[in-house]
Amino acid sequence: MKKNYVLDTNVLIHTPYALASFEDNRIILPLAVIEELDGIKKADGEKGRNARQAIRFLEQFRTEGNLTEGVRLPWGGELRIEINHIDVELPAGFNPESPDNRILKVCKGLMQKNEKVILVTKDMVVRIKAQIMGIPVEDFTTDQVPTATESYTGRQEVYAPEDLLADFRKDGLPSGELYTIDEKGNSVPVDSAENEFFIIHSDVEQKKTLLGRRVGDRIIPLRYERRNPFGVKPKNVGQKFIQEALLLPAAKIPLVIIKGPAGTAKTFYSLAVGLDKIVDDNGAEYRKILVCRPNAQFDEDIGFLPGSEKEKISPLMRPILDNLEILFGIQSMHKKSQTTEDIQTSINYLFDGGMIEAQAMNFMRGRSITGSWLIIDEAQNLTPRQVKGIITRVGEGTKVILVGDPAQIDNTLLDERSNGLSYAADRMKGSPLCAQITMFSEECERSELALDAGKRM
Repeated sequence: MKKNYVLDTNVLIHTPYALASFEDNRIILPLAVIEELDGIKKADGEKGRNARQAIRFLEQFRTEGNLTEGVRLPWGGELRIEINHIDVELPAGFNPESPDNRILKVCKGLMQKNEKVILVTKDMVVRIKAQIMGIPVEDFTTDQVPTATESYTGRQEVYAPEDLLADFRKDGLPSGELYTIDEKGNSVPVDSAENEFFIIHSDVEQKKTLLGRRVGDRIIPLRYERRNPFGVKPKNVGQKFIQEALLLPAAKIPLVIIKGPAGTAKTFYSLAVGLDKIVDDNGAEYRKILVCRPNAQFDEDIGFLPGSEKEKISPLMRPILDNLEILFGIQSMHKKSQTTEDIQTSINYLFDGGMIEAQAMNFMRGRSITGSWLIIDEAQNLTPRQVKGIITRVGEGTKVILVGDPAQIDNTLLDERSNGLSYAADRMKGSPLCAQITMFSEECERSELALDAGKRM
């Protein structure tokens, strides 16, 4: 039986191609949605682009029939713009002129005509209002990935036969030899993915552990475990895995995804390895470090801020500068004559010389990025479409590092399951060109307070 889905504006703003996500069911767009799209279409950034794309889809369907009567969609469904039900009574206190409430009036009006409708919205407040009015309501979940507890972490703790570990550092071991122990004490074969990392325990002596990464059908030892990029020494297993993923050449692993809570050195390590490649290796692999750090308001507001692009984005880059100061501070420990002013001079030299560049996210559009160490910080505030746009702009010799915490999202239209970072991690699982690692709260190295707060709060 076909269903009637009433779409809120935010569904089309989040995913312009949402019209193709309802199979052969009926899609109903209240007139308020069309008016909201019209008001948003000139906005800068992702929101404006998505509004314009949604309008283009509607224009295409308009030429094929009367939208107020209903137009057949190529995939078998039907699209209709609903202009009626303006006089439907709302609960006391509901503003009848509010676009959200006008959408709710359409839903209620259709229900009063004995039509079964489902409101689809990403707005939690609208879902609450819909429940008050007795309207069936759902979130738009097409782009959602598994929850944090179900999602791929890029790492496993496993066991392997003792006799195979003797030659591990030389030859590795077959991935089929790994196993875990279930609740009943039985051995369970390990299901692993390409480039997944492993803590391998001996099945005879559990304290004997080795670290490895799956390549093809074998688990190979870490290649860069003993490196200290830009003077930074890994403090836990997670950081060793991050270091391995980052130091592997872009020709082999051009994409690295690092997820995890605050204080686990995600951005810090990404910058450390980038500086090691640019400064200590004299740019042998990469020409520059390119840093982007989006937030929920960035794409919309940057065009209206005074000053140059550098001046506009400098407040957002403060966390990056903080990490650079710490990294150069570590370097200065080996050069006792260096002062705070010397550290700042070194950082300014990198920016002024173009070795580090801060880039606005909305200026990435249309670029082809080659020979760069590209860090996308706070990537959980990107949409799936933005992440795809970034990754597909990567040219030869560029390494992309997506960094963020899916539990700390500022974009009101995204959540832990629909943000671009989680989307990329889910879609790129098992790719031979991508390595990813999820850091755990107990691996926080910022301070004892940060570690304790991360566990408690």
